[in-house]
Amino acid sequence: MTDLVARQSLRKRTRLAWRLAGFAVLAALLGGCGQSSYNYRWDLFFDSVFRPDSLILTGLWLTVSIAVISQVIGVALGIVGAMGRISRIAPVRVLASLYVWFFRGTPLLVQITLIYFGLSVTRIYPWDPISLGPLAVSGAVQAGIFALSVNEGAYMTEIVRAGILAVDPGQMEAAKSLGMTYRMAMRRIVLPQAARVIVPPLGNEFNNMLKTVSLLVIISVPELYVAFSRKNGMLFAPFELFLACAVWFLLLTTAWSIVQYFIERRLGRGAGTSSEGVSLRERLAGFRLGSSGSGIR
Repeated sequence: MTDLVARQSLRKRTRLAWRLAGFAVLAALLGGCGQSSYNYRWDLFFDSVFRPDSLILTGLWLTVSIAVISQVIGVALGIVGAMGRISRIAPVRVLASLYVWFFRGTPLLVQITLIYFGLSVTRIYPWDPISLGPLAVSGAVQAGIFALSVNEGAYMTEIVRAGILAVDPGQMEAAKSLGMTYRMAMRRIVLPQAARVIVPPLGNEFNNMLKTVSLLVIISVPELYVAFSRKNGMLFAPFELFLACAVWFLLLTTAWSIVQYFIERRLGRGAGTSSEGVSLRERLAGFRLGSSGSGIR
């Protein structure tokens, strides 16, 4: 009982400290705005957030679309890569390991420029525009999706592999004793159980993907950051416009954090997990309090 009271008291003090720190930062920012000789154009900020024009909406739609498509392809590559990493066939293991080694060991920005400019100039793949019904997909968007997908696939390979290895090996043996093939047992028995381990880091990877799309500025993909850069080129209000850009990215990642929270809570039902998980507020804040009263971790 005493320990419970101490933990509750620690949580209250920590929340108060964070609120005071937030108010202090806000006051410092407002104070700096008041003392500066810069002529703030807050109408641009509020219009960009609450009344976005077609340029911003197009960039927003493109950012979300590229992130979703790249993440889906990355997960598929991760499953294939994980199967290769645990394969009994040595050449398959080597290929999967080389794939992970290269794409995890080189900067994503280098990969994007190599894939787009390198493949284009050597004519290995020219990235010509393609039409998907009423949609015209530029070569830069194709290259951006390809680069983000293969990079994400390397990270998802290790995440999926860790999830598979976390499942009791007896599950596979039991499935084989029932006459299931390796592929069927993996699909029906192992992967569904591994999902509880895979989903939390997968959600974090997609949260990061929403922000990583902005790196496609290097190949002029008109995503959200590029949209605000172009508006800044016309109006030159970097503080107001890029602050609005940050707000939009915060809205995207916050919305996904809420979705991720409910997905994880759904998967945690009946899994023998403790009812004292990460709360929605702790997930949005990016920290949680230690259950042993040791503070923030």
